[in-house]
Amino acid sequence: MTIAIADDDPIVCQSLATIMTATHAADVLWTAGNGATATTRYFDSPTSRPDVLLIDIQMPGSDGLAAARAILARDPAARILFLTTFADRAYIEQAIALGARGYLIKQDVASVAPALHAVMAGQIVLGADVLGKITGPTAPTGAPGLPHDPVTSTPDAATDADRMALDALDERSRMIAALVAEGLDNRDIAARLYLSEGTVRNRISAMLDRLGLTNRTQLAILWINTYR
Repeated sequence: MTIAIADDDPIVCQSLATIMTATHAADVLWTAGNGATATTRYFDSPTSRPDVLLIDIQMPGSDGLAAARAILARDPAARILFLTTFADRAYIEQAIALGARGYLIKQDVASVAPALHAVMAGQIVLGADVLGKITGPTAPTGAPGLPHDPVTSTPDAATDADRMALDALDERSRMIAALVAEGLDNRDIAARLYLSEGTVRNRISAMLDRLGLTNRTQLAILWINTYR
């Protein structure tokens, strides 16, 4: 796969690029020190668009959230994975609302490559500590996090309205929502339920509209909070 890295610390950019290249995890197309540069580089040419963009939150000038918003507005299929030291719930929720494919905390460089592969496979990647910020002190097994971050918990953040809205879904839609919460992409869900990918995609879109959500990550978190 090809990736790009946006971080205001040149040492972080160089270290990640070196590790990704040396381990043959990915080819690094370019690096950027702020959001504005990342946005410009992303749209320089068709060949400058990476399979996955690794981006920090806080950077001088245009930050990572602003860059993600600008990029996704022009390229909704962009795969953006946040890699940052900031675990603030507000940042996490904004990233999810924008449609980011994941949010990781800079703690273990070894988690980056598996996260990139998961994103390429269509999964949403949230580190265990990130899920903890959203769902409570800990997060449930099967949540869309990294494979080596298994954690357990009981839900405590769902409201009665959330449960009623999900309970009102038809059985097939509920099955699809449960698989989205496990981190499966449309192709895998279709294979599991013997449906076409188009049917799965349409079902998910209908659920998002009905529940007032903007992306599948929010659907996954709502399901987790309500039933696990």
